Amino acid sequence: MTDFDGSIAATLAEIRDAGLYKNERELLSPQSAHVRTTAGEALNFCANNYLGLADDPEVVAAARAALDEWGFGMASVRFICGTQELHKRLEAKIAELVGMQDAILYSSCFDANGGVFEVLFGADDAIISDELNHASIIDGVRLSKARRYRYKNADMTDLRAQLEAATEAGSRRKVVVTDGVFSMDGYYAPLAEICDLAEEYGALVLVDDSHAVGFVGEHGRGTHERCGVLDRVDLVTGTLGKALGGASGGYVAGSEDVVALLRQRSRPYLFSNAVAPTVAAGSLKAIELALAGDDKRAALERNSRLIRELMTEAGFDLLPGSHPITPVMFPGEDGARQATQIADEMLSRGVYVIAFSYPVVPTGKARIRVQLSAAHSEDDVRTCVQAFIDAREAVG
Repeated sequence: MTDFDGSIAATLAEIRDAGLYKNERELLSPQSAHVRTTAGEALNFCANNYLGLADDPEVVAAARAALDEWGFGMASVRFICGTQELHKRLEAKIAELVGMQDAILYSSCFDANGGVFEVLFGADDAIISDELNHASIIDGVRLSKARRYRYKNADMTDLRAQLEAATEAGSRRKVVVTDGVFSMDGYYAPLAEICDLAEEYGALVLVDDSHAVGFVGEHGRGTHERCGVLDRVDLVTGTLGKALGGASGGYVAGSEDVVALLRQRSRPYLFSNAVAPTVAAGSLKAIELALAGDDKRAALERNSRLIRELMTEAGFDLLPGSHPITPVMFPGEDGARQATQIADEMLSRGVYVIAFSYPVVPTGKARIRVQLSAAHSEDDVRTCVQAFIDAREAVG
């Protein structure tokens, strides 16, 4: 074994010894509210399948038809020969959904966030970012030469202080960047207050709405619809890989000129293959279903409310909120071990959840992040809660 191999093996051993090694459980079925795993049949409460569209028959049929009509892959980037009429239709539909003039597709939202900041913000500009923003935003901001400011999570007093600092530094452009929903906590960003401060200081607002698009807001347009600021957010990034069919692909939506500039200079867009035709077609159908999905959003809201009521009655520690992300907390030094043991015990009882601990969440704030879907029945939710209760008793 070389020194290099030895150091890699030692690092892996350290991860395992710390109890932080991430094992990937194999699914033996399509993604759904009910799945088959190597451990047997299970109710799935850890997918981002908020509207239950990952295996929806209409979405699958649209993707299957596209395979025959449009082929398997593009074998090209967009500006060479990787743009089909299908891609343009999808971009127009995304823009319609989130209330923007235009949108540009990427291979993932990670790429979208990785490709937007470097193009739009330079050394004379300032990016003011929430401390709990997704890793893709953090990495994207690092690629930009802009000045970087960070404010405490959803803390408007600190946001004002950072905006003042950026203004005093003589920044040409300022942009406030936030997740619409913070994925580990299920908290909504206070977008109305953020927009107020941004307007006061002449700043733009960029929202990554990956955990909201399709199901948050009256028509599922996202956090900016829920907060009443549809016309006050300048840029929206998001994914097709969660509520909108759960496949792959991401986007940046904004003004026509911003999108046109990103097509010219955004590196992940210019140097990555176009989104596969089957994904584009399935996503188009998923957006169509989401726009008409009042019944699905109502079911999701009922399920989210029910699990919080039942878990609270059973004495579990939940972070407050209403989002389908429902963190069940296991605080303290022994919390990470307890969360992992309970998650494993629950899978043996036919309920699939995942425990999160450091470094994904802060030390002492371990949790099991339960995620609800419109595809869950009331019986599914009650079964999940009973599995929590039984696992807690079994683990002790």
